Amino acid sequence: MLAAQAAGRQVTTIEGLAAADGTLHPMQAAFRSCHGLQCGFCTPGMVMSAVDLARHHGCTSETQVRDALEGNLCRCTGYHNIVKAVMQGAAAMSA
Repeated sequence: MLAAQAAGRQVTTIEGLAAADGTLHPMQAAFRSCHGLQCGFCTPGMVMSAVDLARHHGCTSETQVRDALEGNLCRCTGYHNIVKAVMQGAAAMSA
């Protein structure tokens, strides 16, 4: 989306997910614990997409997660740990 399309709307960035005291959002914590990041190039987009997926659709299968993240390109990991992180983060968000 273009920045102009967000005019008058609330936008949450990767930095805005963490709590005010610095506690990581459950999805951020899952990416950290599952090693779902490498160089960091794709991490903000992956985490934000994963949070949206978990909030609005749930994460019921690895196939669903892979389909939802297909527009986010990772140059490093091959997606295995990213999918694992999304599944773990979604479970933590729903708990």
